[in-house]
Amino acid sequence: MIIAPEVKVRLLRESAVMPKFMSEGSAGADLFACVDSPVEIAPGDFSTIPTGIAIAIPNGFEGEVRPRSGLAKRLGVTVLNAPGTIDSDYRGEVCVILINHGKKTFTVESGNRIAQLLIKPVAGARFIESENLSETDRNGGFGSTGI
Repeated sequence: MIIAPEVKVRLLRESAVMPKFMSEGSAGADLFACVDSPVEIAPGDFSTIPTGIAIAIPNGFEGEVRPRSGLAKRLGVTVLNAPGTIDSDYRGEVCVILINHGKKTFTVESGNRIAQLLIKPVAGARFIESENLSETDRNGGFGSTGI
């Protein structure tokens, strides 16, 4: 069993809300918008939405920002760079880039749940230059394994 890491959260503004797991079995904690005034995102447009929090993710972990399925299903609103990555050494404000694929303007207000945050272990890598790579059965590029 993986032990849940401790993630310190700094509230940057009075209206900021701590990330919150909405059920006992939730993999991701909801992230909340922290905006001074409503932000309208027109269909086909995107906007960077602040959360009003900064976090300290332990080394060996990352924060993964994912869309909320309800926003995507009901309104066509999702996270543009999903999944977004928050590195363990980042201490700035957590922001979420939302894009509106829906048909109506989407308005973000302070306190709205806008994304999910997962804290996940990551493995580092050592990149080694090599003239030869091991062979595999795959010999094509993007889409080569079919639809």
